[in-house]
Amino acid sequence: MRMSGNRLWIAALGGVHEIGKNMYLLQYAEDIIVIDCGSKFPDESLLGIDLIIPDIAYLLSNADKVRALVVTHGHEDHIGGIPYLLKQLNIPVYASRLTLGLIENKLKEHGLLRQTELHTIDADSALNFGSITTTFFKTNHSIPDCLGVVFDTPEGTVVHTGDFKFDMTPVNRQYPDIHKMAEIGKKGVRFLLSESTNAERPGFTPSERLVGGHMEEAFQKAERRIFVSTFASNVHRLQQIVDAAALTGRKLALLGRSMVNVVGVAQELGYLNVPEGMLVETAEAAKLEPERIAVLCTGSQGEPMAALSRLANSSHRQLAIEAGDTVLIAANPIPGNERNVARIVDNLYILGAKVIYGSRSELHVSGHGSQEELKLMLTLMKPEYFIPIHGEYRMLHHHSLLAEAVGVDSSKIFILRNGDIVESSGGTVRQPARLPAGQILVDGLGIGDIGNVVLRDRRQLSADGILITVITLSQNDGRLLNEPDTISRGFVYIRNSETLIEEINQLVTATLNKMNKNDLGQWNVMKSTIKDTLGKFLYEKTKRRPMILPIIIEV
Repeated sequence: MRMSGNRLWIAALGGVHEIGKNMYLLQYAEDIIVIDCGSKFPDESLLGIDLIIPDIAYLLSNADKVRALVVTHGHEDHIGGIPYLLKQLNIPVYASRLTLGLIENKLKEHGLLRQTELHTIDADSALNFGSITTTFFKTNHSIPDCLGVVFDTPEGTVVHTGDFKFDMTPVNRQYPDIHKMAEIGKKGVRFLLSESTNAERPGFTPSERLVGGHMEEAFQKAERRIFVSTFASNVHRLQQIVDAAALTGRKLALLGRSMVNVVGVAQELGYLNVPEGMLVETAEAAKLEPERIAVLCTGSQGEPMAALSRLANSSHRQLAIEAGDTVLIAANPIPGNERNVARIVDNLYILGAKVIYGSRSELHVSGHGSQEELKLMLTLMKPEYFIPIHGEYRMLHHHSLLAEAVGVDSSKIFILRNGDIVESSGGTVRQPARLPAGQILVDGLGIGDIGNVVLRDRRQLSADGILITVITLSQNDGRLLNEPDTISRGFVYIRNSETLIEEINQLVTATLNKMNKNDLGQWNVMKSTIKDTLGKFLYEKTKRRPMILPIIIEV
């Protein structure tokens, strides 16, 4: 699909009707700007999948028009897909200092750093991409250096807020630039794209600074070792953990690759102040007296392979949680992760740890604005048209109601699906045909090579296992030379099911004997007949549907 004529398109390639893999595009005539390129983690139905990234088919088919990737901040749901995008489409990347530092880490891992054009921007930057002028404004969130983006086009001004809250007492003193936002609104905003994560939550989101006092109190009360798990990218939270460790005279060890990477980048760029000599290696931490060490680790969302999960399962190679240790989970579970987090908390209690977690612990505040802050952004920008983004449908819906409450005409609010376009041409706004949009699955080194058929097979294997029957035939006359050899994995335990296995072998033999001579020479027909016959038999016997794999050998 290609645009014809001079018109403005605003589209979502990811990030709506979902949490994660945020990616939006703005196109005027021959100029396309991409905003963010995030990833998200798979749910339990996507067996073996490591990561989900946006479908960039439209960008690849219009590669000559893509001018830049502009990144609002450094969270995974906004930068996690960048290496996979740049492998296929080498475009300039524009981001703030810390965000660029985190992106550089990813590009090093993928061997892309030398060949990528990176540009540092801040709230005072102004960029020209053909017919689109791009400027920025400061917001605050749970990571430093967050930016909102303003696109001035021949069809009017488009504002993308990025993720934001209005924290008037930020830990890092990066205040939201409310005056600049008001000036942008005063000049006139045609379209506002604003994040919707907390659109269901009334009131204001508390300041991150409130967490610091509760963190220090928890550190002071702890009698033995302290393990703290939080989002690695929440640099403000990391600073408050460092401060609490310094206050109580504890050394600090880091567990988890992403934690080590973020702390390293944030320290190097001056966003995280760690006293000299505080950080120690894991091996040294294991030898220190319990009251002198704190451990900062990944895994607050219950990820099975993350550090906290391995500690809770007593499978970490260097450290173990013991009775009397304190575990602080300084993050709330993202929707869908509650069961995994609950399982870890149970295991921690079984080990005898004191666990402080959940909303009552006051060790976490959201990085996203609640309803009153979303209304404040709408009031400052005063958009003619509103597009809620960054959230599941119910969040987008509630955000649209907030927009109506502050005066936006309901007919000028667009709740998009991934791939939907809002078009403005000559002052007329409409929704034309959709762009290709979906999700690309990353499995190991494979990108997009796992489809529905493979996932269906994986689900079947995980649910009912596999049954392999090996058949040996004569090459001369097609006769069955030996009794079939049946192998089961994940279906039944053969030693305890000898009678069933014998019945299976007899059924395969009988099925082959009943087939006419013409069919015996056609392997596909033979395999299909055996699968159908065994499938019906096994379901009647066991009410299970294992994957059945006949293997035919000619001798």
